Amino acid sequence: VQLVESGGGLVQPGGSLRLSCAASGFAFSSYAIRWYRQRPGKERELGAAISNTGCSTDVADSVKGRFTIYRDNAKNTVYLQMNSLKPEDTDVYYCNARLYDRSYWGQGTQVTVSS
Repeated sequence: VQLVESGGGLVQPGGSLRLSCAASGFAFSSYAIRWYRQRPGKERELGAAISNTGCSTDVADSVKGRFTIYRDNAKNTVYLQMNSLKPEDTDVYYCNARLYDRSYWGQGTQVTVSS
């Protein structure tokens, strides 16, 4: 089982990034996926979620209107499109696959928003 996040980096305020979460080793299309973010000393915060089919999505109020989550089950990948980035979006971003009592995590990708 593997979840690999990518697409993080350094971006200026107002810029955009697209994070990817590539899955392998499990029935990806059966799992809901969530993107979390965390910075040192703070609890992990849920940023966005998507159902296994992709028909249902939700994003945190702090990123509503700026972040979009979507998935391509044919590619076993979930994406997080982040626009209008702010310095407070600086975090390590993690994807999580969940089905009943099964939960898998990626290693995280760093996003830094700074001028």
